[in-house]
Amino acid sequence: MTSFPQWLPWALLSAVFAALTAVFAKLGLQSIDSDMAMLIRTAIITVVLALFVAATGKWTNPAQLPLTTLKWLALSALATGASWACYFRALQRGPASQVAPVDKLSVVLVSLFAVAFLHERLAWREWLGVAMIGGGVLLMAFKR
Repeated sequence: MTSFPQWLPWALLSAVFAALTAVFAKLGLQSIDSDMAMLIRTAIITVVLALFVAATGKWTNPAQLPLTTLKWLALSALATGASWACYFRALQRGPASQVAPVDKLSVVLVSLFAVAFLHERLAWREWLGVAMIGGGVLLMAFKR
């Protein structure tokens, strides 16, 4: 019998919070510029994370981290910022029920990037799942 993956509850919670993010952001974008909304959201996240890291004793001096780690985290931060900026603009201009599925096309792209750059391998069943997600995105994004 396969053991229950410890990452699964966290991934499911992530999906729930991501869904709430789309709904709350759509409601919050009704009377504000998307860039200003993103700044407010980022400031709140920064404060909450700083308190969490301090309260749990997980603080480490970033200057003591390896340069390679900082480089990858900086690139991740830039990609996150670009993703949020595009996502907020899309939410401001379109229905959340169509924008969010297109955003989840990232699942397909992560799989492709993981194979190409991280040398991960996907079995035929996983490739089928990737294709189904891509097809689902198309069905959700282009409503009649």
